[in-house]
Amino acid sequence: MTDGALKGQTAVVTGGAGAIGGAIAALLAKDGAAVVIMGRKAESLEKMKAKILAQTPGARIECSPGDGMKPEDFIKAADMAVAIANRLDIVVATVGGGGFKPLLMQDVDGFRAELDYNIISTFIAIRYGATRMKNGGSIVAISSTAAGMPFPWLSAYCTAKGGVEHLVRTAADELSSLKIRVNAIRPGLTKSDSAAGMFENADVLAHFLQQVPAGRGGEPEDIAQGVRYLAGPESSWTTGVSFAVDGGHELRRNPDLTEMVKHMYGAETLAKLQRGDWPDFPK
Repeated sequence: MTDGALKGQTAVVTGGAGAIGGAIAALLAKDGAAVVIMGRKAESLEKMKAKILAQTPGARIECSPGDGMKPEDFIKAADMAVAIANRLDIVVATVGGGGFKPLLMQDVDGFRAELDYNIISTFIAIRYGATRMKNGGSIVAISSTAAGMPFPWLSAYCTAKGGVEHLVRTAADELSSLKIRVNAIRPGLTKSDSAAGMFENADVLAHFLQQVPAGRGGEPEDIAQGVRYLAGPESSWTTGVSFAVDGGHELRRNPDLTEMVKHMYGAETLAKLQRGDWPDFPK
C-alpha cells in the first residue's frame, strides 16, 4: 500500500466519527481518496475531520450527519461522495456493536434490535452503495471474531456478526457481475468507544490477552490497515471473504467472562439462570 494509490477515488465510511471509523477514513484519505464520513453527531464528525486534516493536510474530507440505520441518511452520504468526482468507489460499513447479556435475560425486541444494528446497517450500506458504483468498487464490512467463535453471554452479537458474514458472501457473489467486491474484517478486542470499559478493567483485559498470541489488544489503526487492503487495488482478486485482524485470537478461544457478567447482573441472578429458577419458567 502506497500513498496516492486511491487518488481520484471517493469513499463513504459509516460510523466515521468513531475510533475505528475515523482511523479507516484517515488511512483512505492518506492514500488519496476523497472521503465522506457519516455519523449521527455533526460535532463529532467535524472533530474527526479536523483530526484527519491535521494528519494529512489537503485531504478531502466531507461530513454527512445521519443515522446508518436509515437508508435515506446513507443515500445522502453516498450521493455526496458521488458529487465529488461523479463516482463512488469504496464503502466501509462500521456501524454495529453489542453488549453482554445472558441468553435467558434476552427478550425478542432486544435481540432483534442487536441483529438490526449490525446486519441491517450493513445491508443498507451494501444495497444503496452498490447502486452508485458505476465503475465497480469495494465494499468492506466490519464483523468480529465473535462471528465464528462461540462467546457465552454474547449470543445476540455473535448471531448478528455471523449474519453479517453470510450477507457479505452472498452479496459478493451477486454483485460480481458489476465488478463490485464485498469483503469483511473480523477485529479482535480493539480499543474503540464501545470497548473502552474492557480495556480499563485490568482483570477483563488480562483474561482476553491470555487468548491473544500477539500479547496486546488491537488499535484502531490495526483494523484500518486491513480495511485499506480490502478497499484498494492490492486486493483486486479478493471477494467474499472475512479475515481476522486479531493478534492471533482465533488460534485460541474466547475468554471466560462469567465473573464480569456476575458483576453486571448480580451473582444470584446468574445462579438462578443456571439452575433454572426463573420467573417465566413453567413450574
